Amino acid sequence: MLKVAPRRRSVLLAASQPIWSLPLEGVHQALQTTPEGLGSEEAERRLAHFGPNRLPPARRRPLALRFLDQMVHFMALLLWVAGGLAFAAGTPQLGWAIWGVVLINGVFSFWQEFQAERTLAALTRALPSQVQVWRNGQLGFLAAEQLVAGDRIRLEEGDRIPADCRLSEAHGLYLDLSVLTGESLPVARRSGAIEGSQRQVKVSTGERINLVMAGSTVASGRGEAFVYATGAETEFGQVARLAAGTTRGASTLEVQVSKIVHTICTIAVTMGVVAFGLSVLLVGMAPLESVVFATGIIVANVPEGLLPTVTLALAMAVQRMASRQALVRRLSAVEALGSVSVICSDKTGTLTGNRMAVESTWLPLPAGGLERLLLRAACLCSNARLDAPVAGAGGAAAPRLGVGDPTETAMLVAAAEAGLVPEALPGRHPRRREVPFDSLRRRMTVLVDWGDHADDLPIVTGGSLLITKGAPLEVLEQCSSWLSSSGDAPLPAELRQQVVAANDGLAARGFRVIAVALRRGDGGCGDAPAEALESAQMFLGLLGLYDPPRPEVPDAIRRCRDAGIKVTMVTGDYGLTAQAIAQQIGLLDPPGSPGRPTAQQQASADPVRVIEGSTLAQISDVHLRQLLKYRRRLVFARMAPEQKLRLVQAYRALGEVVAVTGDGVNDAPALRAADVGLAMGISGTDVAREAADIVLLDDNFATIVEAVRYGRSVVTNIGRFITYVLASNVPEVLPFLAMVIAGIPAALTVLQILAVDLGTDLLPALGLGADPPEPGLMRLPPRPRGLPLLNRAVMVRAYLVLGVVEGLVAMAGYLLTWRANGVGWSQLRILAPQLLHHTADAGVVAIQQQATTVTFCLIVAGQMGTLLACRSERRPAWATLAIPNPLLWLGWVSEPLLASALVLLAPVAAVFGMAPFPLAWLGPMALAPVLVILVDALDKRWRHAGQVPPGFSRSVAAVPR
Repeated sequence: MLKVAPRRRSVLLAASQPIWSLPLEGVHQALQTTPEGLGSEEAERRLAHFGPNRLPPARRRPLALRFLDQMVHFMALLLWVAGGLAFAAGTPQLGWAIWGVVLINGVFSFWQEFQAERTLAALTRALPSQVQVWRNGQLGFLAAEQLVAGDRIRLEEGDRIPADCRLSEAHGLYLDLSVLTGESLPVARRSGAIEGSQRQVKVSTGERINLVMAGSTVASGRGEAFVYATGAETEFGQVARLAAGTTRGASTLEVQVSKIVHTICTIAVTMGVVAFGLSVLLVGMAPLESVVFATGIIVANVPEGLLPTVTLALAMAVQRMASRQALVRRLSAVEALGSVSVICSDKTGTLTGNRMAVESTWLPLPAGGLERLLLRAACLCSNARLDAPVAGAGGAAAPRLGVGDPTETAMLVAAAEAGLVPEALPGRHPRRREVPFDSLRRRMTVLVDWGDHADDLPIVTGGSLLITKGAPLEVLEQCSSWLSSSGDAPLPAELRQQVVAANDGLAARGFRVIAVALRRGDGGCGDAPAEALESAQMFLGLLGLYDPPRPEVPDAIRRCRDAGIKVTMVTGDYGLTAQAIAQQIGLLDPPGSPGRPTAQQQASADPVRVIEGSTLAQISDVHLRQLLKYRRRLVFARMAPEQKLRLVQAYRALGEVVAVTGDGVNDAPALRAADVGLAMGISGTDVAREAADIVLLDDNFATIVEAVRYGRSVVTNIGRFITYVLASNVPEVLPFLAMVIAGIPAALTVLQILAVDLGTDLLPALGLGADPPEPGLMRLPPRPRGLPLLNRAVMVRAYLVLGVVEGLVAMAGYLLTWRANGVGWSQLRILAPQLLHHTADAGVVAIQQQATTVTFCLIVAGQMGTLLACRSERRPAWATLAIPNPLLWLGWVSEPLLASALVLLAPVAAVFGMAPFPLAWLGPMALAPVLVILVDALDKRWRHAGQVPPGFSRSVAAVPR
């Protein structure tokens, strides 16, 4: 037995030397497995014994300290001080109330943040990393957590290595080991044993060239390997421990909310200091009494419910987006989505349905046998696999499913439908060498043993055969001959032009076209470089594959156009193919139709809007930015990864907020550079998912549009909540200003202010944060980058429109209550010092309590109208009544119920200084929310006069296309 360190408990080795020094047969024996991998029963037994293949949960800040954080942030500290001032002024009941607010707000904020964190973690677990693994001799997908030592897995470009493994096959395999070694350049890997290392147990990671380590990624090529260490016992498990204490930076939204808190709290402190000075100098109040009123000013202006509402809004948005197949990996992306102005979308699987099928073949000669040869050669130059045939309903064969690249899978299905047996071909023609596909060469080549199969290919009577498949023009460049009826014949210029014309004809119909070429193998094929290996080939034919557009994409494209969002297709496909699909989905003129575009439609298309990578390479950055600025609908074809990154950077240089989709390892730079990176959840590689902010669980472009809608909604909801909270500040502050300036009694007490802010207002404010997206939201322009949540428009509407109306109504109620009791303005000013110094008789105190109660109830009534008014920045409140939101309506109903409890329950009323008032006041109070709604509707009509409702159709029409 190999002696291993205690941390290697999950390593199942029975050998006397390191696994990297063993021949492949020794690896099988050491891991107690077979060349075909494990069976299901043995794998389950090992999984139960060694545990799942995952790292232990990272250490988190203790809950007690995280709870303490909610008690010591800037706003909480301000309230702690305000409570202390209340104690110093001899009003302990006020001090306890304010400190109670801090505690309640802290508990609620902590709970909301804790729930949001759990929700995000649960959603992340809903998308486990998948790996191709052999079980019971069959290749299939399995969650990476279920891997055990001895499993045989397949690795392809873009895969993240799920465990520490020993290679059994390697074909042009290069790994990115930067997560382990810090080295940014990919390193080669091979499958053979490392000779002479039997005693070198501590060989460095970089020198173990037949090992692939967990956490690294496949930069190029492919391979197969056997798992020997999982979970915390991997090398990556040791590295992960070092990152356990790493903290993340604040998101843009968190920074903006923090600025809002600081701004409002600064305003509150300033107003409190001014009120203190004025009350001492002008009113003649004692310093301690002035402290109480200054404290009231501060408490009235502090938005106690802001932080929990922001957290709730984000949590609700994350859950709603997850229900629409968009998994948020970083909360900061939710806010960025609301400002997205450009979407750079891949074509295959995102705009199309990822249901590739071979629908056409083209051969230079109409020879029936050559079509089967074309399919056979394409299958041999493929790494996909088909599931075993399954009988469907009525005994008919069910459609066969594949594992691997959709294009290669479609070729296998076509071969099976033509009477071939794709799964038997590798055994009949064993592969000797492979040059994997890459995005620069745009082709893949294999060397296979052909054997003595003269009936299949008369020109090859034995030996080996070289097969290349890939992009037609790139493959055609490598061809010097073609397969004629008499065999290998020189390729004339006329036939070369026919091949190009056939390719363009298929591409113009929306087909992805694949070319196949052949060459006899020779003794030098095993060691020759790819360029020499793929030269002087014999052209065989073309395969036309069609991936139909998703039916919901044309409507999603239209919605983006209405929302002022530019949609740009970025694909590696041929230009004519990309153009045809773009026309079918309505991205390019003429508008897409259910059928495929005609030749006349193709001719009328604007060629300037389809730009291939070769053309882009000749365009300067200045010219590119001009093109992007004045063209709204563009298609970029045959794009290299670095060109996609350049495109993203150019859009951002123009001030655009860019969302980018990607699925491959080469898309990772663009995904990271974008404001919002969107990876594919079905077809995407692990590298792309790690680089992205959001994962599309259905790989659907329409899901992006829904995610943008919810991103806009969450930012809008936070703005609505801020408006709602700030609006109540005016009627809460106005009584104290009137007391200082006009010399009348304060129309509200500090405890009554707290009753509004933390009693009647909290649940309605949370309801605003949970409001669903408003109808017509996607007919408005994107939110400008960097626009603060607390901007001039918000403050004007909150303070000078809604707040002023509420304040005037509340003060009118206060004065009319005194008037109804026979006390006019002059008498009220005389009574003010008596009430202030607590020398007034019981009757005057009773009227004062009744008047402040009326003021309190009118503020609550006004807030009921403000709540409905804040549901939209453009539409009147009555136009939003049909938008469902149970939490908001519960909050709306709770406002009068809580106010009634504070007034009618004697013990509670005594604490808050409330007193019942005549029922005749209920009529005017019922009109208060109506008045607020009417004034708000007039303000909205005045502010948006001359604009095209409900969005900006006119401005869109004016933009150059």
